[in-house]
Amino acid sequence: MSFSRTILITGGAGFIGSHVVRRFVRKYPSYLVVNADKLTYAGNLENLTDIADRENYRFEKTDITDKKSVSALFRKYPFDGIIHLAAESHVDRSIDNPDDFVMTNVAGTVNLLNAALSAWSGNTENRLFYHISTDEVYGSLEGGGAFTEQTPYDPKSPYSASKAGSDHFVRAYHNTYGLPVVISNCSNNYGPNQFPEKLIPLMINNIKNNKPLPVYGKGENVRDWLYVEDHAAAIDLIFHKGKPGETYNIGGGNEWKNIDLVKFLCRIMDRRLNREEGISEKLINFVRDRPGHDLRYAIDSSKIRNTLGWKPTVNFEEGLEKTVDWYLSNTQWLQNVISGEYVKYYEKMYRNR
Repeated sequence: MSFSRTILITGGAGFIGSHVVRRFVRKYPSYLVVNADKLTYAGNLENLTDIADRENYRFEKTDITDKKSVSALFRKYPFDGIIHLAAESHVDRSIDNPDDFVMTNVAGTVNLLNAALSAWSGNTENRLFYHISTDEVYGSLEGGGAFTEQTPYDPKSPYSASKAGSDHFVRAYHNTYGLPVVISNCSNNYGPNQFPEKLIPLMINNIKNNKPLPVYGKGENVRDWLYVEDHAAAIDLIFHKGKPGETYNIGGGNEWKNIDLVKFLCRIMDRRLNREEGISEKLINFVRDRPGHDLRYAIDSSKIRNTLGWKPTVNFEEGLEKTVDWYLSNTQWLQNVISGEYVKYYEKMYRNR
């Protein structure tokens, strides 16, 4: 079968990546979608069992920090589009081991940029390198307002610094070499298939098992939450309609303090588990705040709303209900994910706090 386009999606076995892969495979049967993932702790092919046998889907186990592997991938497939999601993304892990974040998020991105530049040399028409980034590169909002595409970068953690570095390299390749690129910076994602070290699935799993709910500091940190399928829809739109050289901020418009979010999850879980309301909330355990913990994030999504017509479709309360129901209905997936490595990491991060 011949395909109209060949799209590389890096990190496609991860949380956000798997939703993007699934969307593209189902929505664009004329596209060949190649999922390149290293399958580290957060990469899980169980996320894609429903589309694994589709004719227009391929999986390639690839480490983007390995130049030879990346070059081999570009020799094997005639990519005309790249959606780059592969990244180390957990702030706590970046504090514990920043080297991995530099290698994957910065060096890995440069390897992909070089491969694209070489493959598209002299022919960038209908080509696009789409780099997915985070709102954390902007730093922390201490008062009102929201991050715009013009907000100066002010990363506070090794994770956000590594993503800021990769953003700068993507823009530099556009300005220096004329590589057609777009960048999007998103707020916190949530939804099905998220690795259970992240806040929402961690809390759901701990509530279910009557374990302490570790909340940093006093739980006053504010995040803007975006349902993962709304993010995948935005990525789809930017990939097809976004203007090369531009940046688009993607936010859910749902600002919640961490403590309020955890308490709301407790109430949902009490109903789902037929517990007396208030039982799960007693599991909340305030722990020592992490270093450099940004107080507040908020995204101004007016650019993508006004120029491309995107808007989120799932309100936060509805999205949380759907997310809780998914985790409670997919207990085998969760058990398979919570490996010995995850348990050791969890104990290391929270045991003495």
